[in-house]
Amino acid sequence: MNSRPAAGGGRWVEVDPARVARWVAGFTDRHGPPSVSIQAYGLLLTAPDGATAELHAPPGAPPTDDVPAFVAEATAPRRIGLLLARKGAVAVGVAEGADLVVSKVDTRYVQGRTAAGGWSQQRFARRRDNQAKAALGDAADLAVRLLLPEAGSLAALVVGGDRRAVDTVLADRRLASLAALRADRLLDVPEPRHAVLVDAVAAARAVRILVRDPDRDARA
Repeated sequence: MNSRPAAGGGRWVEVDPARVARWVAGFTDRHGPPSVSIQAYGLLLTAPDGATAELHAPPGAPPTDDVPAFVAEATAPRRIGLLLARKGAVAVGVAEGADLVVSKVDTRYVQGRTAAGGWSQQRFARRRDNQAKAALGDAADLAVRLLLPEAGSLAALVVGGDRRAVDTVLADRRLASLAALRADRLLDVPEPRHAVLVDAVAAARAVRILVRDPDRDARA
């Protein structure tokens, strides 16, 4: 389970779908039996002591109206697409439940920044931009070959890496049907490699929970 501070207070935790029921039980033990309300993102748990937990459904999961149904949908094996992109590398894949069943990683050289000035610096900058554009064009071609044929079977497309790079890839007209499946979630990943793609499957399936505990926040 990963945890990090949330903007505006509270903290985000990422919980494996199989552990969500146990997490809710722990929240109940600490704060008392919560009321449950349906939200666009999933469910909101409000405890008697004022603590809240926003349960954000994983990408592709349908709406639910109570915790047992939420857990059932979160743990259900879904077929999701993955697109991780940075300026010089891309990784695409398809996961069935927790298993990565289709994968491909492609890297292309993009020149680093130079400290030179004047015309030389401008020339290097243009060359770097051209290399980056070519790399993202290759990324779009890769998505067309591997992800586009799977679009009809995917519950969602989860992206990660550099938002601008991802946006550029999905702006390709050929990928319109994939772009329509794009989940709101943007995975924070390093330069795409196969190991990074494997780890991204768990991150894409995780249930994100925003926890706000008034007593704890007051002490912080």
